[in-house]
Amino acid sequence: MRESFAPPETQARIDGHIAAINARIRSKGTTTVGDERPCSQSDVLPAVITQLPLWSEALRGLPNEIVRSALFNARNRNHPRSYFEESEIAVIGGGRITYTGKELRQDDETVWLQLIHLAKDKPLGQAIEFTPYSLCKSIGWTIEGRSYLRLRACLVRMKATSLSVWSARISAGVALSLIREFSWKDAETGGTSRHYKVEIHPSLTQLFQGDHFTKLEWSQRLSLPDGIATWLHCYLASHRDPYPIRFDTIKNGAGFTTGRKAKVRELIEKALQELVRVGFLIDWRIAGELVHVRRRKK
Repeated sequence: MRESFAPPETQARIDGHIAAINARIRSKGTTTVGDERPCSQSDVLPAVITQLPLWSEALRGLPNEIVRSALFNARNRNHPRSYFEESEIAVIGGGRITYTGKELRQDDETVWLQLIHLAKDKPLGQAIEFTPYSLCKSIGWTIEGRSYLRLRACLVRMKATSLSVWSARISAGVALSLIREFSWKDAETGGTSRHYKVEIHPSLTQLFQGDHFTKLEWSQRLSLPDGIATWLHCYLASHRDPYPIRFDTIKNGAGFTTGRKAKVRELIEKALQELVRVGFLIDWRIAGELVHVRRRKK
């Protein structure tokens, strides 16, 4: 049985459900053949609790298969977004991702990172609630109307997705939507609610199995410009000691569309400078087509 990390109030509700089930069993005289004991917590919890690992407030977590892919690409957000239909997404290393939905970029990933962070403290599938103000503030966006519209666009975009991830480490495929449910309308008045509700798909826990996920320094992420800098921050953080990486590998993993090598190199160099500025990298160098970096140890 997996250990429960439920908050006290959630655990109290679970215990109450278990007690009610046991009471019904005793009152009806219902037992399992060959087993006259009432239902116990170990019988119920696997079907009730599906929870992500825990990490500190200073960190955010993301599965390695997603970190090392072009699912949340680093293209300029001012360019029109494409629509994908069961499309193969570039993955660095093992694994396979197919995606249906509107193109996702680094601002979507920032929002998703914060949603996962909020969702980790309760069973997945249970709605998390927040205000547009609090979410925008937590991800470093300006507190104004257009940020709220941008946030809602991100949430709607991630709700209308279908993602299939296959990984050899779990010997299976996982199919899910990045956001299972998103609501913002008041059921009684039909007006805009001050609180948003979001549900994260419970199957996401499969991609966090065995600590195969990356923990990001959140303050560093928020200090970086959206794009190749944030993509590299994620990718390099997924390796304890990053090995040299080719320009073409970065280009494919970040979802670049430009074919000009000089432009790709320029963008990568600027991003590496930003990673040094925020304290993530000690230094970097480029030798031929390879990028060498040294991460700062914690």
